[in-house]
Amino acid sequence: MRFRHSDGTILHVAYCTNVHPAEDLDGVLDQLERYAEPIRRRLGTEMIGLGLWLAHDVAAALDGNPAHLKRLRADLDARGLEVVTLNGFPYRHFHAPVVKHAVYTPDWSQPERLAYTLRLARLLTRLLPADAARGSISTLPLGWRSTWDGDRRDAAARNLVALADELAVLEERTGRRVRIGFEPEPGCVLETTSDGARHLGDVDRSRLGICVDACHLAVAFEEPAAAVRTLAAAGLPVVKLQASSALHADDPADTRVRESLRAFVEPRFLHQTREPTAGPADSPEILLDARDDLPDALSGESPLPARGPWRVHFHLPLHAVPTKPLASTRDVLIGVLAALIGGEHALTDHIEVETYTWTSLPQQDRPVDETSLVHGIAAELDWIRAELVRQGLREVTS
Repeated sequence: MRFRHSDGTILHVAYCTNVHPAEDLDGVLDQLERYAEPIRRRLGTEMIGLGLWLAHDVAAALDGNPAHLKRLRADLDARGLEVVTLNGFPYRHFHAPVVKHAVYTPDWSQPERLAYTLRLARLLTRLLPADAARGSISTLPLGWRSTWDGDRRDAAARNLVALADELAVLEERTGRRVRIGFEPEPGCVLETTSDGARHLGDVDRSRLGICVDACHLAVAFEEPAAAVRTLAAAGLPVVKLQASSALHADDPADTRVRESLRAFVEPRFLHQTREPTAGPADSPEILLDARDDLPDALSGESPLPARGPWRVHFHLPLHAVPTKPLASTRDVLIGVLAALIGGEHALTDHIEVETYTWTSLPQQDRPVDETSLVHGIAAELDWIRAELVRQGLREVTS
């Protein structure tokens, strides 16, 4: 779907295909037929966007075989699907039985991450619609904090310079610009937008910037307008917005609330949990008590004290709200949208709905079959469509 801002900017809206487990070309083509095209038809629109996730092996196969890439592009076109953005955060095996910390490897200190991202950039220049202004790729926020040391920091700095240089060469050769958005996430080197401003202050801002994930921003208890101002002051562009909501528990000390939270404990993904804590009165930032996974927050060796509200890194469907006494942070997402596209000028032009956790939801909320997953993702896109119109944008229908 495309929307026009009052300043003339065309915003591309996509859903992220990392919700589907596919790590070869046949699997990717299959998900286009079984999910993406039926979602488009259900929305009643001629075209929808995909935030394609191309795992390492399928990206390598496409990069090494022009015929395979041509086949993918032809299938996208035939099904009314466009690609202006790729999700380059997970490297491979995103639907393994246990993912947890493995999703942060290889990190940006390692040559494999640079090579993978540049491969995705090459592919994206071939997948972009002819009238798209540019492409975007979201990537991990440098690495996981506990493994980050001076050597990794220095190696990452060199890799980011090489990344920007190679993107410039790619643009000169193809005439297509691809930007990379580093995605702050709880527990990582870049946990907040302020971390992004500090660590990425001297990067090539024409090609490198931030991917704002509204779920991650909410878990860090960041205020949307202030976060956007922080990035603007640092001169860092918002390369992409990932439209997402986190899980919110207002009173995690309550027995009913804790029982409801336990329904969200599952083995595959990491669900970082944060609780505000008292700090110096003159501190400009909210201080947080942190646990790296929801089970640790509930009943680990040192559980969170539950003296204030919790927010949990669990991407919830945008159109739905959890059963009380839990809630979602959809209000934060609405605030992010207002800050980025509700003003006189659009501050981003790529929006990706990224609810990859459909099959990890509590049993009663999971899709029971392919059709119900199609209906759920379509409902999310319909919700974001209505919200963008409410923010003053106009859908482009032809």
